[in-house]
Parts: sequence; C-alpha cells; structure tokens
Amino acid sequence: MAFGLLKRRPRPDAEIVARIKDWTRTALGADEAVHFAVNEIVCHDPGCPGTETVILVMQPGRRTWALKVAKAMDETTEHDVAAAMAEARPA
Repeated sequence: MAFGLLKRRPRPDAEIVARIKDWTRTALGADEAVHFAVNEIVCHDPGCPGTETVILVMQPGRRTWALKVAKAMDETTEHDVAAAMAEARPA
C-alpha cells in the first residue's frame, strides 16, 4: 500500500489568505463585486519555481485571470502582489 501518496496538505492560514486578498483588492482598486481565490501549489517540475502562490481574480463580466508569486503564501508580501499585478493584469 502506498502510504503518503494521498496525504492531505494542511489548510492555509485564513489570516494570510485574507491579507493577500486585501492586498490584491487594493492593488486592483476593486470593489466587493470582485472575488479572489488564493492557493499555494507545489510544482516538482525542474522548470517550476517550487512553491508558488496563485491568486485567481474573478471580475463580473470578465474572464477569470491569475496572478502568480514564486513564493509560499506565508512569504508573499504586498510588494510581491503589486509586482505580479503589473505583470499579469489583462488590458
């Protein structure tokens, strides 16, 4: 039996997730109609940064788009979110 293959990762700290959402809302200048999902992913591919924070931006009437920060959630700063916004914001 392969123990550990389906091991659940701990839930992210709700305070950190809320902080990243607030920074994203501020950087975007978004109102309460805009929603965000914040996830941390781990990629084992050699071309990946390893741990990455992905922020999905869901604006009414627009396609969902993503911001990516090449750091774990607990290492992500407001500056990182602003920099990711500058790189990824759709026209």
